Amino acid sequence: MPLALYALTAGAFGIGVTEFVIMGLLIEVSTELGVSIASAGLLISGYALGVVVGAPLLTAMTARLPRKHVLIGLMTIFTIGNAACALAPDYTSLMVARVVTALAHGTFFGVGSVVATGLVARDRQASAIAIMFTGLTVANILGVPFGTWLGQQFGWRATFWAVALVGLAALGVIAALVPRDGAPVDAADWRADLRAILRRPVLLGLTTTVFGYAGVFAVFTYIAPALTDITGLPASAVSPILLVFGGGLVVGNLIGGRLADRWLVPTVLGTMAALALVLMAMTLALHQPLAAIIAVGLLGAAGFATVAPLQMWVLSKAEGAGQSLASSFNIAAFNLGNAIGAWAGAAVIDHGPGLGMVPLAAALFPLAAIGTALLALRSEKKAFPEPAAETVGCGN
Repeated sequence: MPLALYALTAGAFGIGVTEFVIMGLLIEVSTELGVSIASAGLLISGYALGVVVGAPLLTAMTARLPRKHVLIGLMTIFTIGNAACALAPDYTSLMVARVVTALAHGTFFGVGSVVATGLVARDRQASAIAIMFTGLTVANILGVPFGTWLGQQFGWRATFWAVALVGLAALGVIAALVPRDGAPVDAADWRADLRAILRRPVLLGLTTTVFGYAGVFAVFTYIAPALTDITGLPASAVSPILLVFGGGLVVGNLIGGRLADRWLVPTVLGTMAALALVLMAMTLALHQPLAAIIAVGLLGAAGFATVAPLQMWVLSKAEGAGQSLASSFNIAAFNLGNAIGAWAGAAVIDHGPGLGMVPLAAALFPLAAIGTALLALRSEKKAFPEPAAETVGCGN
């Protein structure tokens, strides 16, 4: 794999840290800024909203620019945004800075996925996307725990300063290693790109992503109370167990990318089926400590095994026209799935059978994703039927 691909991985690492590290610093942020824990939690929702809105909008606005210039500009926004978070004098300023920072998130992964696939041979494109997304998984394993520790020891602002430095370093390696390119050939008219996105196969691909990832976050959002209240583990055990989850992310991400290089459609369907099975089994596994730990690792592996295949799935549906926009829309779809999953999990806890049944309810999402993917395949088959076999006749 070319070095330029690992420059994209560095950018993905920084973005992953800034997205998730706030979860471990809610108490520190709420105490210093004088807001409730619930209000501090909205900083996570605000970031997700920034990704959902900013990904397609910013991608369309930058469609005429060379992709390397776009990536450099996005890392500049990211770095400035994190510095603004560190300097924020009050809650409102911090929220605005978080939303601005999030604008770079979806477009970076969207444009970066297209750049990554252009750096390698066709039969290694899904693996290239997986390697870029490895930065996100490493952020969960190393960056988030370290950022949380740093914020607890030296104040939450120190964490954002550190992430800003990561962004500055990523900006440097992207500028140095990613090859120059001209304006994308499919960037002549963003309206044409948008029409390509609104095609039925692309919309069904995006819907598959939303359903698939909603299942992951329906459980992951509430994994800490599940481990303490249902499994009976002490709160101090949650952080080490989440390292197991992070290890599963890395393994699943690389396996999913490798399989998708060879068999894209079977991998999309297979990883969704594996995720549904893991979620179903987790309903029982949570009642026994060792089984719960294994289930958390398998959830990470099955959940992230879907990422590269789903990204390639949507890119293949875009078929060249508007691929950057389609890719960014898919990143927005992942974040929309996160929000829907978290809401669904809360509904099961507050108005349904309770915390213990969240994994079983979450399994409905990847099953819905499989149904959506099959519907997309059926639609394509109807639109492009196989030619009938020629009939050979015998003359007299």
